[in-house]
Amino acid sequence: MTATQGASVRNSGRDGGRTPQSVRSVVLSYVALTKPRIIELLLITTIPTMFLAAGGFPSLWLILATMVGGYLAAGGANTLNMYLERDIDAKMKRTRNRPIPSGAVSPRAALIFGITISIVSALWLGLLVNWVSAALAVGAILLYVVFYTMLLKRRTSQNIVWGGVAGCMPVLIGWSAVTGTVSWTAVLLFLVIFFWTPPHYWPLAEKFSTDYAAAGVPMLPVVASRTNVARQMLMHTALMVASSLAIIPLGATGWVYGVAAVGAGLWFGILVVRYALRVRRGLTGKALGPMTVFHGSITYLTVLFVALAIDPFVTL
Repeated sequence: MTATQGASVRNSGRDGGRTPQSVRSVVLSYVALTKPRIIELLLITTIPTMFLAAGGFPSLWLILATMVGGYLAAGGANTLNMYLERDIDAKMKRTRNRPIPSGAVSPRAALIFGITISIVSALWLGLLVNWVSAALAVGAILLYVVFYTMLLKRRTSQNIVWGGVAGCMPVLIGWSAVTGTVSWTAVLLFLVIFFWTPPHYWPLAEKFSTDYAAAGVPMLPVVASRTNVARQMLMHTALMVASSLAIIPLGATGWVYGVAAVGAGLWFGILVVRYALRVRRGLTGKALGPMTVFHGSITYLTVLFVALAIDPFVTL
């Protein structure tokens, strides 16, 4: 055996030893296409809504079936979003390492994967939950892929406002999974998330405004003054808290949710007011603290929906 042949055999053995890691990397790349961290936040809103709709514990199977279907639907929409925005992702530091721009997954493979799991999600929900939930999931996919990604994101600074409708759909899906229909309580929960989305996302867009500007995406913090952005954040926060409180008179919730809605709403409102005051003083960067509001918005939504989940089981 020559030295070259020996090296070839040794390299082949090493490559073979890396095969399991390569398979793992491929799997993780496809999982990354679904944006699991965003889906995690969406599912946090689905299960408490199901508890409220059922007035207690729905069946474990119904929860599992709804969660899996919801994950597939959101994952399919997110994958198609990454496919359509691969040119933007390649230009932004925050997103250039995503599976498609990094070359881990080809655009064609991502497109096929996104369409496939979107179809599977509709069939899964329709056959194992109900067809109302399936129709709502299909609507969410179309809203996110067509309405937000294809029509709004590159054309208007209000893209996240109206595109955020897709992110509100899990509460309707969760409610309909239990009841087979949609009630006013579910609509108000929908509005909570609808009005929550701008003060949640715009601080993130403020932090990465240079990236968005370089990619040609007209996020509001890129094209409008910080004063204008802060004013709109205050308006949406007020409407969000009002929507959360409007659920209480319907009689579907008790004191646990009421206390959480008032307390968390007041706390997050203070964060946004403080942010607006910093804008007025001309602060920028870390001194402005946009990520404090971003992370605070996640805490607010988590507290509100955890209280919503606990509420049916606590009585005075």
